[in-house]
Amino acid sequence: MELRLDGITKTFGEKRVLEEITFSAAGGAAMGLLGRNGAGKTTTIRIIMGVFPPDSGRVLLEAQPIDRTEVRFGYLPEERGLYPKQKIIDQMVYIGRLRGLSRQEAKKNADYWLERLEMGQYRDALLRTLSKGNQQKIQLGVCLLHNPDIVILDEPFSGLDPVNAQLLKEIVSEQAAAGKIVLFSSHQMGYVEEFCDSIAILDKGRIALEGNLRDIKRSYDRTRILVALDGGDSAGRLEALRAAGGLDGFVADISPEIPGKAAENGAAAVVRVAAPADKDRLLAAILAAGQRVETFQVMEPTLEQIFVERVGEEA
Repeated sequence: MELRLDGITKTFGEKRVLEEITFSAAGGAAMGLLGRNGAGKTTTIRIIMGVFPPDSGRVLLEAQPIDRTEVRFGYLPEERGLYPKQKIIDQMVYIGRLRGLSRQEAKKNADYWLERLEMGQYRDALLRTLSKGNQQKIQLGVCLLHNPDIVILDEPFSGLDPVNAQLLKEIVSEQAAAGKIVLFSSHQMGYVEEFCDSIAILDKGRIALEGNLRDIKRSYDRTRILVALDGGDSAGRLEALRAAGGLDGFVADISPEIPGKAAENGAAAVVRVAAPADKDRLLAAILAAGQRVETFQVMEPTLEQIFVERVGEEA
């Protein structure tokens, strides 16, 4: 199953908010929809769901114009919309009925999702008595209550602690593994990077970048090499090798500043070579100098670095 937006344009009054938006989201994988505030993400989502018609362009499912009467959407909006003064089970059953389930099916599915989300003990509680994170989990259960074909999640990690964030990641992965189309919009790049197979970055209503995330990363700068030498102080020892002339002509920079765990105990350094092909010369020079290499790998950019390069600092 594949969802495709083909040349979507949308104008409100005199303001054009989307311009020729084209991208595809495949079933069985999660896609990240990224962009600054005001980039057009929410409008794109609403056009997919049929809330707004596009001025031009098409929303296709399996290469045919989407028939929203035949497709089940599950939508987790950024602005939450449940009833704070109603019992959780009552409103889940009510919403399930609105989505075409029988009362028995709605109750069965609600009980399943309450248990899956570790919220069974709150079945008869009023929504307003729950923490923000637990309310978010109930909202997710409502989103998935009717077994949707297309799952759209807008800032789903808002208010979740690390334990519940992990639970959400597991559920999103399960939905994708079941062959569903999962479209995921978030400012939290780490989560997108962790389990999205593809991305589309919007900037001022246009597609700034779109495609398979791994392929996109591989297309970026391949001149930064993570090097860890046996015995530590990798940057100092590599600088000494460069000072002795062993790295002349192909090493542009050596830095001890490594993000994350690689920086522990000064064990690793980043070496920037003049060209991607120079990585082999670098390794040969290090080994020729009698150094033992523990780590030697090309460093890919993070999704956040790619995002900043494409659309600027403000996320």
